[in-house]
Amino acid sequence: MQIVKTLHIYLTRQVLASLCLTVAIFTFVLLLANVLKEILMLLVAGQASLAVVLQALGLLMPFVLVYALPMGMLTATLLVFGRFSADQELTAARASGISLLSIISPVLLLSLAMCGVSAFINLQLGPQCKVAYNDLHARLTAQIASTMLPEGQFVNDIPGFTFYVGKNDGRNLKDVMVYMFKDETNVWLKIRAPRGYYQVDTTNKQIELHLFDAKSVMLGDTITPQTVGEWFQQLPFHSGTSVGKNVSINNMTFGQLQQELHDLERRINWRAPIKKLSQEELREQMRELKKQRADLTTPLRFAMHRQVAFSFACFGFTLVGIPLGIRLHRRETNIGVAVALILVLIYYSFMLIGKALDTQPEWAPHLIVWMPNFIFQAVGGVLLWRANRGI
Repeated sequence: MQIVKTLHIYLTRQVLASLCLTVAIFTFVLLLANVLKEILMLLVAGQASLAVVLQALGLLMPFVLVYALPMGMLTATLLVFGRFSADQELTAARASGISLLSIISPVLLLSLAMCGVSAFINLQLGPQCKVAYNDLHARLTAQIASTMLPEGQFVNDIPGFTFYVGKNDGRNLKDVMVYMFKDETNVWLKIRAPRGYYQVDTTNKQIELHLFDAKSVMLGDTITPQTVGEWFQQLPFHSGTSVGKNVSINNMTFGQLQQELHDLERRINWRAPIKKLSQEELREQMRELKKQRADLTTPLRFAMHRQVAFSFACFGFTLVGIPLGIRLHRRETNIGVAVALILVLIYYSFMLIGKALDTQPEWAPHLIVWMPNFIFQAVGGVLLWRANRGI
């Protein structure tokens, strides 16, 4: 029907125009926040030129698009369908015998296309650009502390050790895991501490690592948990370490995450104790060994699931945004933006919860990041069905 085709073209143009505008606004705000926090201060201090700032903006663009694109898609559907309903255009279309589902089909296809764009940015382009931006920023700041034990990544540069730091503000550490190897593949001691700090001794080329409230597990013929309390270790380092040699888990592409997971699983080759044990003791030993393995690999699995799950945000936001826009029945832009921000906060709260638990495999954080997709798509589907029936 010609009327349906006209509606399809009209709504698609409206959504695309609103999408471009909202994505541009959100991108500008997110870019400004990152630049003000890091690069602009270096520009004012004379440590960075205007060309470097522009380069930093270009590198940050794909990274912020990861967040701006879903937010823009949600806001665009809320605004367009809010006006579509408030101007009685939806009522006129229904009076002509055209269902809501047939009207919105191009918009749903557009959201799926945006999912594809998001997937490319999330899994490949965004992480690559963020790594390049971090390297640029690290070269400008030239802080040794940020390259010794960087947060959110596994550090294997020091022989006999593997480190993972959840948070590093430049000196203070949070959620630290240390694995000590007796050879290239076998871990004999795992230490975990909620907090700590380190000092860089540039004269002796050492890192003095202090951990507090530490707990250790010795892996041998028997598994022996211990409460260490304070743990101190002197670690060698080379001041000539190249910037960007290690890439944060949060900034790895999907392929890099897969390779890192494969390498870790191959490197960690825990075997059942040779010493004769009862069946119950053997089962307990194997359960503990599996738990230790999960502790090490869960951050990688979480990052992989988060990248894929977040790629579907555009579709879930569209399913919710269309019926909510119709129900709001408002032309005002501020109402649509306010509702969009609330929904975005709800969606991202699951991501933050999953991130907070990415070193706690017992909570399955890699599944938590899928929950907002399932919830938004289910709720959106129900609301869309009700809106199509005029309920």
